[in-house]
Amino acid sequence: MDFKIDFKLIDAHSHLWLRQDTEVDGMPIRTLENGRSLFMNEIRQMVPPFMTDGSNSAEVFLSNMDYAQVSAAVVTQEYIDGIQNDYLLEVMRKYSNRFFVCGMCEFRRPGYFSQAKELIDAGFKAIKIPAQRLLLKEGRVYLNSEEMMRLFKYMEAHKVMLSVDMADGATQTKELEEVIKECPNLKIAIGHFGMVTRPDWLEQIKLARYANVMIESGGITWLFNDEFYPFHGAIKAIKEAADLVGMNKLMWGSDYPRTITAITYKMSYDFVLKSKELSDNEKALFLGRNAERFYGFKELVELPYIKNMSE
Repeated sequence: MDFKIDFKLIDAHSHLWLRQDTEVDGMPIRTLENGRSLFMNEIRQMVPPFMTDGSNSAEVFLSNMDYAQVSAAVVTQEYIDGIQNDYLLEVMRKYSNRFFVCGMCEFRRPGYFSQAKELIDAGFKAIKIPAQRLLLKEGRVYLNSEEMMRLFKYMEAHKVMLSVDMADGATQTKELEEVIKECPNLKIAIGHFGMVTRPDWLEQIKLARYANVMIESGGITWLFNDEFYPFHGAIKAIKEAADLVGMNKLMWGSDYPRTITAITYKMSYDFVLKSKELSDNEKALFLGRNAERFYGFKELVELPYIKNMSE
């Protein structure tokens, strides 16, 4: 091991599910076998092939986290996995020191405000909106609509965070900026590093100039997959975003487990750790300290380095 981690690693964007069984845009998504899923009319390797039953459980993730020395993770949600609120409540209760979980409503139809209230009453401290899925054929759901604004003000009053993934570029930035201005105490994490690699991605990053907004990098290795490890383009993008809003506004996220079909879980952060273009302090902020502060993690576990058989 050629480096020492003197801070706690925190993954700000991950996913958990026991089984995928849902539809998006009228197309089915179903867990198959050997880590594969039927995904919108084609078979895709959804998780690594050794996850033979397709179950993406907290226990398997914890094993990966322990091996990679990741102390805690934020579990977000996406419609392609189905709504996982019941399972994530179990995860939160069983592993409260390791996972911060987000609830998710059916935002594609009216009536989600009452759903969100129930989730908050159940104990969720964050609500996830996969906003890129709201550009529906039958009509777009706007983030600054009347019901959305009512929800965000309720969340702000109850100190519940918003986790949001957005459509490419500036498609939804004006809507979200209105939310930010109306709810200055609503803590917001924008995912997928602003859809870096797509045009106008910096328009999303600029929203982190507001005090209550952070950016997390879930999916950055997917977005730079054509380039592949050690993801020099991703490092360049992290530096560009830091120049714009400050490294204290950026957080690492892995987008586990989908990204580990191409790389190991540890590789999803060690390209940052081993980069010579970032200072030790920048690495510590990005890989853990910013998320520790933003999400309020306490009593993070110490995880020893376990030597590989190949070393």
